[in-house]
Amino acid sequence: MSSFYEHTLETINGESCSLKKYAGRVCLVVNVASECGKTPQYQGLQVIYDEYRDRGFEVLGVPCNQFGSQEPGNEKEIRAFCTNNYGITFPMFAKVDVNGAGRNSLYAWLTEQDTQPDGAGDISWNFTKFLVNREGQVGARFGPDVEPESTDLLKAINVAL
Repeated sequence: MSSFYEHTLETINGESCSLKKYAGRVCLVVNVASECGKTPQYQGLQVIYDEYRDRGFEVLGVPCNQFGSQEPGNEKEIRAFCTNNYGITFPMFAKVDVNGAGRNSLYAWLTEQDTQPDGAGDISWNFTKFLVNREGQVGARFGPDVEPESTDLLKAINVAL
């Protein structure tokens, strides 16, 4: 597959979602977890979603339990946690693996893309961010330590928009 839009994910509500739905929009795809030291990044993700969504921007939250078993809940529990603790309104998806033989096909594709500043390869931890441009290509990858409201990430979002 050569485009983000060729993939499908299951929503947190159990419905199939073709990523073609986001064609022409800039998407920040983030593997998230509820019991991680970086979990407060949910707040910043919601802030940038609110700020940029009217300009064609989406944050896509994809739960993963591969790093320290920090996303142990089921989809209903994850949805409740995100809503109750962070008021999350951006799209959330069902839990997937992002590394290894059983990784989700979207993450297999994302991690093959050699982008700046973090390049290609396996994901190191929760809250790794992939910025997908309006053409469905990965424009940038940011590691877990890059906060959602960081200058570098906001600059990349603004350039993509």
